[in-house]
Amino acid sequence: MYYCCGITEKGIMPHNEDAMLIGESVADEGASQQYLNQPFIAAVSDGVSSENAGEVASKMCLELVRDIHYTGIIRLDLRLHEIHRQLAEYSTEHPEHHNMQATLCGIAIDEAGGIQAFNVGDSRLYRFRRGRISQLTRDQSLVQLLYEEGTITMAQRRTHVHRNIIFPAFGNVKTVPKIDIMPVEGGMEYGDLLLLCTDGLSDYLSSLDMEEILELPKNLPERLRMMVQKALENGCKDNLTVIAIVKTQ
Repeated sequence: MYYCCGITEKGIMPHNEDAMLIGESVADEGASQQYLNQPFIAAVSDGVSSENAGEVASKMCLELVRDIHYTGIIRLDLRLHEIHRQLAEYSTEHPEHHNMQATLCGIAIDEAGGIQAFNVGDSRLYRFRRGRISQLTRDQSLVQLLYEEGTITMAQRRTHVHRNIIFPAFGNVKTVPKIDIMPVEGGMEYGDLLLLCTDGLSDYLSSLDMEEILELPKNLPERLRMMVQKALENGCKDNLTVIAIVKTQ
C-alpha cells in the first residue's frame, strides 16, 4: 500500500493551469491525500502558458491518463501517444482552444510493484532517499539542452531568460512530443519518498531547500505546504503543484 498526498494552487496567478492526478482523482485546486493499493498512476500536468487554454489542457490530459487503468501488461507508450492525439484533435475542433498544450510527469506502479516514470516537458520526478534528493526525470527544455552542451551553468539554468521554453508538449498540433518512459531503477526502499512537481515549485526551490523541509519531523501534508510556501516566498510567479508518494507496507 502507498500513501499519496498532494497540493495544487494558483499562487499569485489569477487562475490555475496546473492539475494533479492521484489514483482515480483529478484536481485543479486544493489538497488531496489517499491510501492506494498497486497498481495506480500519480501525475502532475502544467498547461503551457504561451498557448491557449492551459487549464483545459492540463486537466483533460490527466483525466485521459486516469482512464488508462494501468497494469503491467499495458503499453504505456501507446496509451500516452493516443492521449496526445486526442488532445490535439480536440484543440483542432475547438478554435478557442487551438494548440492548447500541457506538460505531463508521473509514475505508474504495476501490480508487482514495478515503477515506470514518464515525462514530457519540464515538470519533474524526484526521489528522496536517506536525506538526499535526486532528480529522476530529464527536463525537455531549452535550458536543459544548453546546460548539457556546456553553454550555461547549473546556476544559470534557474535565471536564464529562456528558461520557460520547452519542447513540444501534449496537444501540440504540429509536432508529436517525445515521451520519455523509463523504469525507476532501484524502485522504492523503506523510507523513500517520490516527489512529483511542476516547475512552479522546482524553479524556486533548490535541492537543499527540498531536503531541509523533507527532513523536518512534521506530517507529510504539512511539509508539502511548507515547500509551496517557501517557493512563494522565493518569488514564485507561477502555479504550483506537488505530490508525494511513500510506501507504507
